Amino acid sequence: MKNRTFLILATIGIFIFGFSAFDLDDQLQKIIKNNNLDRITQIPEIDSNKVELGRLLFFDKLLSGNKDISCATCHHPKFASADGLPLSIGVGGTGLGNIRKMGVDRDRVPRNAPEIFNRGSEEWHTMFWDSRVSGSVEEGFDTPADEKLPDGLENILAVQALFPPTSRDEMRGEIGDTTVTGEVNEIALISPAVPQMVWHRLMMRIMKYPKYQELFAKVYPDIKQEDLGFQHAANAIAAFEIKEFTFNDSPWDQYIGGDNEAIAEEVKRGALLFYGKANCSTCHSGKLMTDQKAHNIGVPQLGPGKDDTEDIDVGRYIFTGEKEHHFAFRTPPLKNVTLTGPWMHNGAYNSLRDAILH
Repeated sequence: MKNRTFLILATIGIFIFGFSAFDLDDQLQKIIKNNNLDRITQIPEIDSNKVELGRLLFFDKLLSGNKDISCATCHHPKFASADGLPLSIGVGGTGLGNIRKMGVDRDRVPRNAPEIFNRGSEEWHTMFWDSRVSGSVEEGFDTPADEKLPDGLENILAVQALFPPTSRDEMRGEIGDTTVTGEVNEIALISPAVPQMVWHRLMMRIMKYPKYQELFAKVYPDIKQEDLGFQHAANAIAAFEIKEFTFNDSPWDQYIGGDNEAIAEEVKRGALLFYGKANCSTCHSGKLMTDQKAHNIGVPQLGPGKDDTEDIDVGRYIFTGEKEHHFAFRTPPLKNVTLTGPWMHNGAYNSLRDAILH
């Protein structure tokens, strides 16, 4: 994965030219300095037991109402931490990636499953295409759960992990659903107004298993089993994602670090355009190559839409009601972008070139 990492730069450089070869490095070093570009910050050491607990939970379908989908279904290592589909197939579906099949009487998840690279970076402060989760431990978190958000969440990635299990089309399921083992889906019966009950019921499921009891005790030795909440599971899931999906050694990172031979000449030309005339870096800025702000760039509608009253997706506007957020979506990061198509918030483009031209 790490050796195949790269950016949008090469694609741009292939079909637009205009720089002399001998001073490319000088020009790029000035850009790197002027934009305060640096490699992704190295992550601190993480408790191996916590990572293992998070790994098990990340791949465990027990976290879904019908016990038929896990976090990994839509964010799988085989598909560059996403699922390779324009719009994900959630609860009720079967299979992985482009052979995944829709369940009976189900609809697509309204948005593309984003990759999850580098989400543990200290620079990350938003989650989801509409940034409906934002903030930090120090400043507090803004989420759809408001005051119902549990205490003890260690980072914004852990906060994000709370919400897919509460979404009916992603993981929770519909009233009347049964699990793959034939029981009533008790998670689906809970009102959307009380997400804390969903989290409580999920922990009841998890803690029935001795392996989880053992691992939670190792990771949280000072917390009684009856006092454990789903936020502790979310912290472990975040620890796994941070450990396994953080990297700072792409060719571009190496170039920023001083290795002038890390990228080819055409890529250097693309970089000059990216940070210059093409204006890509206006939004795809900083270490993460995203300003994490919402923009309306006129992406065509695809799929069922996020609005319950119309078959459209009005983006961040759903949560803010602010005119400038109508049809606006967060700028995606570009690390590993060649691996993470289809592109845009709804996977509207199968070609990275088409996405650039749009």
